[in-house]
Amino acid sequence: MSLNNRNSKNRTEKIDELTRLREQAKAGGGAERIEAQHSRGKLTARERINLLFDAGSFEELDPFAMHHCTDFGLAEQQFLGDSVVTGYGTIDGRLSFVFSQDFTVFGGSLSKVAAQKICKVMDLAAKNKAPIIGLLDSGGARIQEGVDSLAGYADIFTRNTLYSGVIPQISVVMGPCAGGAVYSPAITDFVFMVKGTGQMYITGPNVIKAVTGEEVTVEQLGGAMVHASKSGNCHFVADSEPECLEMVRRLLSFLPQNETKVTDSGDDPNRTDEELLHIVPTEPNKAYDMKQIITKVVDNADFMEVHQSFAGNIIVGFARLGGQSVGIVAQQPLVLAGVIDVDAADKGARFVRFCDCFNIPLVTFVDVPGYMPGTEQEYKGIIRHGAKFLYAYAEATVPKLCVVTRKAYGGAYIVMSSKNLRGDINYAWPSAEIAVMGPEGAVNILFRSTINNSENPQETRERLVNDYRSKFANPYVAAAKGYIDDVIDPKETRPKLIKALQMLKNKVDANPTKKHGNIPL
Repeated sequence: MSLNNRNSKNRTEKIDELTRLREQAKAGGGAERIEAQHSRGKLTARERINLLFDAGSFEELDPFAMHHCTDFGLAEQQFLGDSVVTGYGTIDGRLSFVFSQDFTVFGGSLSKVAAQKICKVMDLAAKNKAPIIGLLDSGGARIQEGVDSLAGYADIFTRNTLYSGVIPQISVVMGPCAGGAVYSPAITDFVFMVKGTGQMYITGPNVIKAVTGEEVTVEQLGGAMVHASKSGNCHFVADSEPECLEMVRRLLSFLPQNETKVTDSGDDPNRTDEELLHIVPTEPNKAYDMKQIITKVVDNADFMEVHQSFAGNIIVGFARLGGQSVGIVAQQPLVLAGVIDVDAADKGARFVRFCDCFNIPLVTFVDVPGYMPGTEQEYKGIIRHGAKFLYAYAEATVPKLCVVTRKAYGGAYIVMSSKNLRGDINYAWPSAEIAVMGPEGAVNILFRSTINNSENPQETRERLVNDYRSKFANPYVAAAKGYIDDVIDPKETRPKLIKALQMLKNKVDANPTKKHGNIPL
């Protein structure tokens, strides 16, 4: 055989070996375990990546990595790539990085090598200012590796923390995520969960029963709806894995990469809407749906609500105005009259800070009667939680626009992007009432003696309430003092906001130089 033929054969054999090893890596834990994964209603790590990323764009990293532990029989159990698939690709044409835990390999448990793979891809994401998405499906720390596995989690948590506010971090819980592992998604910006399969908890049902005697199922303890509606640990819930991954793709479309990009939404920036004139009731205590206002103002009625099932008295989410991505914060009068309680304050503060981190302008719609009164809220720390919300708005340097649709009372008026918290443009509708408190409460305090000593207390109270409302509970007193930039026709809200955004596109604002602030956690 000639030298050229031998070289050619050698190259062919090497390519064949490479192909075989790649196929071995793609097989994960093998056909039986893949079938078991499917029988649970779950996709494999690579199937999830293929749904998330643009077709043909994913490039895998470290497919040949293997664990180094030889104890407890692990020397005979080697899987190429170990328990996580990592790499990068594009999502709607935008560079993104991913790690996808492979439950078919040791139950997706974290080894030292798996942690190193995850940290490597997180570092690459940070260097490229690109989002990192974690697809979580793991039994937790690999017990056989002991402290190495725990150190691996610590390395991941450190990067979650250091890269917070540097790149968007998204966690998608598609299987178990238990014990210390839950702290990684807790630090990330957004958490998605799949109903039925996604689970998060610190201690499992067996431990809880042993310690407290309480019997609870995994779904009751750490299922998707529990975290979406009760604990507030989950921002988005999906009925299936394909739906969940499509929701992740949609969320990313609102988030800027390096700098905010304006796109052509096809919706006329000068469009007005007569129906906005009729949404807010004339009766001050009658509820209405603030989402109707939001969807009529934003581009193409396209609003992606965040934390929809938690603290429904406040609304947060993403939309576009004139093609510009914006973060929306608004009261919801249909729930607790839109009052701010501890959960609403936390929800609002976290969202405001995310938008500020990534230079997403904030648009606030205000109809707030105040903070939730009562001993329960006081004992839960409404002062501390409410201060978080105030801190977030005051700290934010992005363009901040505000529209007061109806009530804006007391400290709650201040926190909702008021002019003195460095709000840039503050509008009010003619229906707005801006005051220290509602007319009824103010009259009861200011004119208690007058009312009690009158011949007809009820009639006197009603007259004084009407007088107070006409003198103080309207937008014109605040507008006369410059706290409101303009009182606008509701139907012109959309073009007014878009023009203000365009005016503020080159806004420069800064906070004092410091290591970091001390937000009241």
